Amino acid sequence: MKLVILDSYTENPGDLSWDWLKDIVDEYEIYESTPGDKVIERSLDADILVTNKVPVDRALIEKLPKLKFIAVLATGFNIIDCEAAKEHGIIVSNIPAYSTDGVAQLVFAFLLELTNQVGLHSESVNDGEWSRSPYFCYWKTPLVELRGKVFGIVGFGKIGSAVAGIANAFGMKVKAYSPHTKTYTGFGKVDFVSLDEVIETSDVISLHCPLTKETNGLVNAAFLSRMKKTAYLINTSRGPVVNEADLRNALESGIIAGAGVDVLSSEPPKEDNPLIGAKNCFITPHIAWASLEARTRLMNIFRDNVKGFVSGKPINVVNK
Repeated sequence: MKLVILDSYTENPGDLSWDWLKDIVDEYEIYESTPGDKVIERSLDADILVTNKVPVDRALIEKLPKLKFIAVLATGFNIIDCEAAKEHGIIVSNIPAYSTDGVAQLVFAFLLELTNQVGLHSESVNDGEWSRSPYFCYWKTPLVELRGKVFGIVGFGKIGSAVAGIANAFGMKVKAYSPHTKTYTGFGKVDFVSLDEVIETSDVISLHCPLTKETNGLVNAAFLSRMKKTAYLINTSRGPVVNEADLRNALESGIIAGAGVDVLSSEPPKEDNPLIGAKNCFITPHIAWASLEARTRLMNIFRDNVKGFVSGKPINVVNK
């Protein structure tokens, strides 16, 4: 049985090991990345095809007669045509719930940067501004205390509930919108309210919804215009949930106070992406999932997925 990994680098740039593969499959090939014109060639003999972001669509599936299993090195599996895979008897698995704590942590890294501007003030000190100051302290932007503020959550899965727990620890009032009843526990006090109430009453809105037809472009000019002028938007879910041109306009026009985003509509972004260089907008290159601890959990779940398939007991199947 042959396994092929099309884009290994982001999961394992060299600080983890693939050696365990030799104990499970007969043969494997690992590519750091695969350009579009090489996908068919590299996949052709694979029984197991592993991808992080390389799309596997119907046209590709129909060209791979040996393929039996597609393993996605991520939680999201929208890059796979799961229906076509099912029609061809191909199992698709993903990696669930490996980065919950890391994503929740980054949400508050954004929020604390927006409210305290640590980087800006540290830079000013290093530039000598404090040494030249006639006063014992100064601040270059308004400083915002989180206790008592309303933290709004759109989408309340495992990550949303983890974020709620941290917001409660800061003494914030948590309001959440979810179209589905939730049974998660341990996140403290949360008021489940309408989306309208989250938009209009929150001092912070953090997005944790999946990308669907309903959420694509959810945060647009109309959404942003209803937020408080002092509010912040944080997106660690999926880039296309936010209309980036509308968000830039809202930031530049003072419609909202700031934003933190770890995801963009296309990744890597084009140089003319509207959010690059936008006022009070902090952007990280899709790193919420990427701590060594989280990637180690991902690797372990991936190993279990491969073992499960090879033993005839597949797990984390998304196209049943």
